[in-house]
Amino acid sequence: METPLIAFESVSKIYHMGDSVVIAANKISMEIRRGEFVAIVGQSGSGKSTCMNIIGCLDVPSEGRYLLGGQDVGRMNKNQLAEIRNRMLGFIFQQYNLLPKLNLLENVMVPLMYAGVPMRERRARAMEALESVGLREKYKNRPNQLSGGQQQRVSIARALVGRPSVILADEPTGALDSKTGREVLGILQGLNAHGNTVVLITHDNAIAATAKRIIRLEDGCVVYDGPATDSRAFVHASYAPAASETGGAGA
Repeated sequence: METPLIAFESVSKIYHMGDSVVIAANKISMEIRRGEFVAIVGQSGSGKSTCMNIIGCLDVPSEGRYLLGGQDVGRMNKNQLAEIRNRMLGFIFQQYNLLPKLNLLENVMVPLMYAGVPMRERRARAMEALESVGLREKYKNRPNQLSGGQQQRVSIARALVGRPSVILADEPTGALDSKTGREVLGILQGLNAHGNTVVLITHDNAIAATAKRIIRLEDGCVVYDGPATDSRAFVHASYAPAASETGGAGA
């Protein structure tokens, strides 16, 4: 059987804050395979942001193991973490994180520059990525000349340009109106249809429903892992305040 692309083996993340101990992730085990479209969903304090940071190699487990492509991330130093982030992960953030002084082509080329890709190849791959999100003709524009939806499409192109193993999208429609948000989610669905692995982090049921599989968290624990068609997959309006809001599990 193929090795899972992402594997959590009893992963916990524990923070010590003065005399308090915060368990942001509590013995989470899960696997995500190549080509899946998975939403990790939960309210504030559920542990979804902690999972995102660990998946994205921005943090490491306090206990348990996280394997990315079969590699134990918890054993890596800062340089190794930076290298695997750049090589295997493409990030899409709520606030786009585009560099205002660079044009769109230059923004999309940034990850390739850090990866040491030659200039001619950087430019060709960045143009290809911009074309894939419908913005090739605007490559000379700067971010402030675009709408919010267009800026998010540029961030998707930037995530794609390194040909990552995982596209990690953190609340990618949070700063967009509903129509533009649906367009961005449609792009993610299209990427998945072409074989890309997409992991979507959200608190919004409607956004989570665009995925094929949902992992729902509460208080740092997995309470559901299965098809997006099951009503148990979704956060309920009557859900009680998360533990972090009263001193418990992290966001």
